[in-house]
Amino acid sequence: MILTKYFKEFFRSSKSSGIVLIFCVAISLMIANSSFAKNFQNLLDKEIGIGFFSLKYSVSIWINDGLMAIFFLLAGLEIKRELAGGELSNFKKASLPIFAAIGGMLVPALIFLIFNFKTPYSKGWGIPMATDIAFSLAILSTLGKRVPASLKIFLAALAIVDDLGAIIVIAVFYSGEIRWNDLGFSVLIFLILILFNYLKIKKLIFYIVPGILLWYFVHHSGVHAAISGVLLAFTIPSEGFKTKISPLKKLEHRLHFPVNFFIMPLFALANTNITFTAKISESLFSSVGLGIIFGLFAGKILGINLFSWLAVKLKLSKIPSNIGRTQMLGVGFLAGIGFTMSIFMAMLSFKNSPEILEEAKFAVLTASVLSGIFGYFVLRNGWGCKVIKL
Repeated sequence: MILTKYFKEFFRSSKSSGIVLIFCVAISLMIANSSFAKNFQNLLDKEIGIGFFSLKYSVSIWINDGLMAIFFLLAGLEIKRELAGGELSNFKKASLPIFAAIGGMLVPALIFLIFNFKTPYSKGWGIPMATDIAFSLAILSTLGKRVPASLKIFLAALAIVDDLGAIIVIAVFYSGEIRWNDLGFSVLIFLILILFNYLKIKKLIFYIVPGILLWYFVHHSGVHAAISGVLLAFTIPSEGFKTKISPLKKLEHRLHFPVNFFIMPLFALANTNITFTAKISESLFSSVGLGIIFGLFAGKILGINLFSWLAVKLKLSKIPSNIGRTQMLGVGFLAGIGFTMSIFMAMLSFKNSPEILEEAKFAVLTASVLSGIFGYFVLRNGWGCKVIKL
């Protein structure tokens, strides 16, 4: 399978951004466990903006609700591109990563609920559903020719479907009290953007300016502001004039660098500042900690491989000839790197419970590290063995 120019570019940036993310996580943990911890938290709590337009928020809210909307804009563009003409463009191409992603979301959520059924923490079931596309692809890219190109595309497509699932979960289950006037304005702006697309308006400025207004009204409506990025992405034209590059690819290309090397590292810096206490390790054995760790580390590999096996046995999907059981196991582990998206879900789930949020973050960090290590060594040491079909 031939990798397109954009996939190659994506893998290169993911590998580099993964290193930057790891560095920011390390810096954040060092600050949180140093004498600068209080000053850093005060910085994150400092309010900036314009009060007159109800746009005065803390630095952390600007990062998590503002900048992360741009992250979701990029995720939405990637999803639309793959739906329009990539790995998700038809059922035959898309079915295996789609079934794998569904299994990789349902099984981890079920495992979390088993540990937290009828507890106040059951609302965190969405935390282990997520896969961090940057970290997982970064680790896969370090293996070079040890893994086939088709495996990289499979993991990328799986992660894209996973992102779409996470977006739906956030929109349906993690939004606040709805303010219908603001939601009405959001719908109106979205319809205008669709009209621009229908009229074949190609200039990005006609989408970006209304997109900022869309973010404003979505944020004030009670629906999580990150959804505005996805809505905007799906209105960006995916076709260009004759041989010219499409507005979608142009915007996607421009967003890769700021998202991978500024927004995600900043998110990691602001949200992985976990203070290690004498009791922090005990939190891994709480119902929340066990639900997240088993959900990500075991649930992902079980769900992805079980649903892939069923899809192949039922002849709904066909696995590429150069992908075997070892590679599928390795990908299942790498998909257990929840990190950015899982922490984002944890913040939505336990925003009113700081102590539980810290436990959830530490569990996500632990599960992601374990998944990354196991995934790397399974793929590194297993590539030379005989391919065993599912």
